[in-house]
Amino acid sequence: MFELKEKLSIIMPAYNEEALIYNSIIQTLDIVEQFAPNLEIVAVNDGSSDNTRQEIERAAKTDEKRPHRCVPGVPVSNSSRVKLVTSKKNRGKGNAIIAGVSQAEGEYIAFVDADLELNPSQLCGYLEKMLATKSDVVIGCKFHKDSELKYPLRRRIISLGYYMMLLALFHLNVKDTQTGLKVFKAGAIKPVAHLIRTSGFAYDIELLAALNRRGCKIEQMPVKVVYVRDRNSRRIGMHDIIKAFNDTWAIFYRLYFKHYYD
Repeated sequence: MFELKEKLSIIMPAYNEEALIYNSIIQTLDIVEQFAPNLEIVAVNDGSSDNTRQEIERAAKTDEKRPHRCVPGVPVSNSSRVKLVTSKKNRGKGNAIIAGVSQAEGEYIAFVDADLELNPSQLCGYLEKMLATKSDVVIGCKFHKDSELKYPLRRRIISLGYYMMLLALFHLNVKDTQTGLKVFKAGAIKPVAHLIRTSGFAYDIELLAALNRRGCKIEQMPVKVVYVRDRNSRRIGMHDIIKAFNDTWAIFYRLYFKHYYD
């Protein structure tokens, strides 16, 4: 079985996730330590108005009391593998992700959504792919032929149009930028993370466009989605779509006219 020798940092942004975040953190630790025993979770509380922060702290205390899988060459420690990053205000997922990246200590950095609709066990294959292809980034793609999910026709049409836009504007041959499961080499993402200015849905595009601009190799992998919420509870509205397109043009301007990411 594949096992990552280096440290893996998992960024888990959370906004009003008190019902899920504790179990999501504990489950992620239990799953990922099987193939990446040297790991940490950087849980980012993005200005939640509920008990998300307290639940993250509870998960950290729980992990302190549990036995951790022994990592060869790393001294045994009973300290928690959960690191809390918190904000008093809700600043958006993009800002939460970047705040987490700034605190990550691993040689590899992964993004995992707090609802675990994308099971973190899939990261094993992503890391294998990264090492086998010597890529800098591996991202999940809902439109990969091997992905397992039911995706509404309306979302497919919007995503296809958006893919054509990204290909034309950024020469970014990535069919799905928005899937929450991603892995980066720390050496690739850390030099550009502080440059990201988009906090909304388009933050993924800005990050990938900046990495692509710097010559980073990006690979795509299939995803398996298991819905844990009402699918209608998080529909993207027309306002979100318009904002994403506006943000995308702003990224294009920074990329080609300001040379902001060079």
